[in-house]
Amino acid sequence: MNNMAVKLLIKSAIRLKEDVEKFADKMILERSVEAIYNPLSYAWNPHKAFIELGGGGGAKTLLLGMNPGPHGMGQMGIPFAATSIVRDLLEIKDLEVYQPKNIHPKRLIGGLNWHKEEISGTRLWNLLSNFYGNKDEIFANVYVLNHCPLMFFNGPNATNITPDKFSGSTVKKLIERCDQHLREVIEIMDIEEVVGIGKYSERRAKIALEGLGINIKSCWHPSPASPLANKNKGVDWRKNIISVLPSPK
Repeated sequence: MNNMAVKLLIKSAIRLKEDVEKFADKMILERSVEAIYNPLSYAWNPHKAFIELGGGGGAKTLLLGMNPGPHGMGQMGIPFAATSIVRDLLEIKDLEVYQPKNIHPKRLIGGLNWHKEEISGTRLWNLLSNFYGNKDEIFANVYVLNHCPLMFFNGPNATNITPDKFSGSTVKKLIERCDQHLREVIEIMDIEEVVGIGKYSERRAKIALEGLGINIKSCWHPSPASPLANKNKGVDWRKNIISVLPSPK
C-alpha cells in the first residue's frame, strides 16, 4: 500500500470538494439548474474510506466515469457505488453520511443503507470482482474515478441532468477544474492508461491529458438505459469492457 499516494489523493479530493462547491453555488444563483448535490461534502466519510482502500493499491489503469448516479455515488460518495457492492465487496460500513445543504424532496439521501441498487454500479464492480478477485486484487489493477463529483437536478421530479447538457462560462470553469483534478490523480498514482466509461469520459480524458503520454481507451457505459449495455443480456458489454481492462497481475 502506497500511503503517500493515499495522503496526496485525500488532499486533492478536499481541494476539489471545496472548489466545486463554489461553482455549484454560482450555478444556482445564475439559475442554470435548480438543485446541485456535492457528495464529496455530505458523503465525505465513505469517499475518504474509498480512497484509503484503493488509492494506494498500485493500479496503473484508471476507469473514468462522468459524474455520480443518484442511487450510487450520490448516496455514498463512492464512484459507481451500489449498496450491496459497498457493503459486501468493498466492506465499507457504518460511516455517517450527512445531507446536501439544499435537498430536493424528490432526491432523498440515505447513505450506505440506501434501499435501491445502482445497476451501473452492480454491473461494473461485479465484473471487476469476477475478473480480478477481491477488493485488494481489483485495486492492484484498476482504480475508479468520476470526472465531475456533482449531481444536477431540475424540475418538480428532480430530473437528473448530466454535465454534458450544460453550457456557459461557470460550468466551463467547473469542468476545467475537474480536468485539473484528473491530472492530479494521474500524477499522484503514476497512471499509465485511462479507460473512459462512455464517450463523454473518453473525450474529457483526451482534453485533460493531452500531451502527457497517457494511453486513453473507452468502453461502453453499464447504464441500464444504454442499449449497448443490455444487448445480448449484457454478454456483449462484458466482452467490451474486458477487452480494454489490463490483465490481472
